[in-house]
Amino acid sequence: MIMNPVAQTCTFEVEIPDWLQKCLIAREDSPDMTPFNMTPEENSLVCRAFEFAYRLHECQRRKSGEPYIIHPIAVAGLLRDLGGSSTTIAAGFLHDVVEDTDVTPEEIEQRFGPEVRQLVEGVTKLSKFNFSSKTERQAENFRRMFLAMAKDIRVIVVKLADRLHNMRTLESLPDAKRRRIALETREIFAPLANRLGIGRFKWELEDLSFKYLEPEAYREMQSLVTEKRTDREARLTQVKQVLRDRLEGVGISCIDISGRPKHLYGIYQKMQRQKKKFEEIYDVAAIRLIVEKNEECYRALAIVHDAFRPIPGRFKDYIGLPKPNRYQSLHTVVIGQTGRPIEVQIRTLEMHHIAEYGIAAHWKYKETGSSNTKLTGEDEKFTWLRQLLEWQSDLKDAQEYLENVKDNLFDEDVYVFTPQGDLMSLQQGATPVDFAYRIHTEVGNHCAGAKVNDRIVPLGTPLKNGDIVEIITQKNSHPSLDWLNFVCTTTAKTRIRQWYKRSHREENVNRGRELLEKEVGKNGFEALLKSEPMLQVAGRCNYHSVEDLLAGLGYGEVTLNQVVNRLRDTVTQQQPVEEIEVILPPTSAPRPAPPPSTGGQSPIAGVEGLVYHMAGCCTPIPGEPIIGVVTRGDRGISIHRQGCANVENIVGDRLIPVSWNPQNEKEGRPHTYPVEIQIEVLDRVGVLNDILSRLKDNNVNVRSANVRTYMGKPATIELGIDIRDRPQLERTFTQIRQISDVLNLRRMSHLPA
Repeated sequence: MIMNPVAQTCTFEVEIPDWLQKCLIAREDSPDMTPFNMTPEENSLVCRAFEFAYRLHECQRRKSGEPYIIHPIAVAGLLRDLGGSSTTIAAGFLHDVVEDTDVTPEEIEQRFGPEVRQLVEGVTKLSKFNFSSKTERQAENFRRMFLAMAKDIRVIVVKLADRLHNMRTLESLPDAKRRRIALETREIFAPLANRLGIGRFKWELEDLSFKYLEPEAYREMQSLVTEKRTDREARLTQVKQVLRDRLEGVGISCIDISGRPKHLYGIYQKMQRQKKKFEEIYDVAAIRLIVEKNEECYRALAIVHDAFRPIPGRFKDYIGLPKPNRYQSLHTVVIGQTGRPIEVQIRTLEMHHIAEYGIAAHWKYKETGSSNTKLTGEDEKFTWLRQLLEWQSDLKDAQEYLENVKDNLFDEDVYVFTPQGDLMSLQQGATPVDFAYRIHTEVGNHCAGAKVNDRIVPLGTPLKNGDIVEIITQKNSHPSLDWLNFVCTTTAKTRIRQWYKRSHREENVNRGRELLEKEVGKNGFEALLKSEPMLQVAGRCNYHSVEDLLAGLGYGEVTLNQVVNRLRDTVTQQQPVEEIEVILPPTSAPRPAPPPSTGGQSPIAGVEGLVYHMAGCCTPIPGEPIIGVVTRGDRGISIHRQGCANVENIVGDRLIPVSWNPQNEKEGRPHTYPVEIQIEVLDRVGVLNDILSRLKDNNVNVRSANVRTYMGKPATIELGIDIRDRPQLERTFTQIRQISDVLNLRRMSHLPA
């Protein structure tokens, strides 16, 4: 136990692990005899980072009541166990200081150098930005994390260590929060650990997630594995002895031969996938042989097959064809002495370290510390990460981005060859079009046909392991929207849609300008588009320019509500430094309105006792700023959306301030309002039914439907629907846009020509 070494404000005690005590003692007593092969400078960096974190986190406590510093110490210890450099360990101590204290990244760099700052910033959450939803916040966190990973892959290793210790200490949190964190861990962080090959992190993250998400199944698996342990260990002991004797007899030096228990979630997954009982799962445990050389792996495999009868079709050579996460091993399944199948894994010591530590193993074997930790263009092992980075700008919708991240992390790969013999990995179900876009965007855009194993095949043919694929290109060829019906990689889908959008870019830009101008008004609109706040909004929406943002708005990639809300936030933050001569629509009523009607007779406050009607040109709905217009006939007050083109030239004395009456909803009489929408879709069987299902899920009534189809072109669907308020409309739009065949979606207005 050690008292706080840098401050006397707090009196709690913290247990310092042995490895850290050795570092602290060596710095004070024997600076030239530093432990763990660190230089004096590296040891000093680790100690200073610990002491700085200790001082910053003093008196802070975790939800469990423990001193907060326990968490950074544990994270740094996990990174040290992975073989991390002093820079990585220092980042482990400091990973929370920017988020939880007043320390700035600049101060981190000043004290500990730019590498530590980069790692800490990469791990820090986006807690200082405002997002419209938890989904958007989560998506932005992952976007930033993957960008940081591309600069230095150690960022995600620090984040994984942080998440693992948080999962180990999840008990003190409320059940709902435990489940949310556990679900995110199982869907994102465990697959990330797998992609990086860090097996020991992946297995524990999965088991801990399993424990909180499915507690009853977890306890059942624990009980089953414990009950069979004695019988399993006795069976494996016999097999190990036979193999040890055989290997020594032919002169193969066996570094280690051991039984490997399979983690609980892995067993449970296999039972669910294969619909088998626990007793029918043969690889609950496996034998692992570790030898010295690669060629001894294959010799040992022959010994295993000679000693026990192999099961046909159950041999996998991950040495000749490693997994994308660098995992290498020989796997075979044989019938043991008791007649039960046993899995045997054969690998070298270096392969074993890579299987346990993944990318981190190369810190021990290939590098001395911080070198070679950046993502390079030649490193095919990180194709998946480059794809995630490509999606940063391609996928604007937060929900779509998260879904594609999860799909990409979980996907198993299929291996195919180019005609030159280069190996490429694609996800299962990939077609020649996916392969073409994997090579280059222009190859995909000009793809006219494909050969697989020297035979011309349809472009929608699924590829299999070992296929040799050749793409036939023609200068005048271009993507077909029909390809979206069979391609499976997000890259291919995105590139096809991008081509379609570029071919209609001018139309989309004009539509986006029209939508934004109606919302904010013409006054100062052109100046607004050229202003710095508007450029910042484009960046926050993941666009490179304002014109790109307008095109995305016109195409439906980003909603008008998102753009206006972020523009309002940006302008508010910058005033009065920069005055923008444009009036943004407020979130509530545009002007002070009279008190709402106490009788709740009208959904509109400000027109009590007057004849009024909803304008058919802009069809306003609750949640949108509105304005009343005195009509010249006998129709009374016409209620318009603020910014409606029909209201722009009306003189002020005909305008009446009105607002939506919330009292009407409270009294149990919710109204619905007509809205007309237009959807551009790929013409396929069932697409209208898919859209109607989304509307049904959101309790939206459909009053009318009109479908127009064109030979070889997208179809247009016009729907008249009944909507309660703007949030319901936005939810509905979001769900419809998630249908892969939907190309464009917009709300229709009936304005004068």
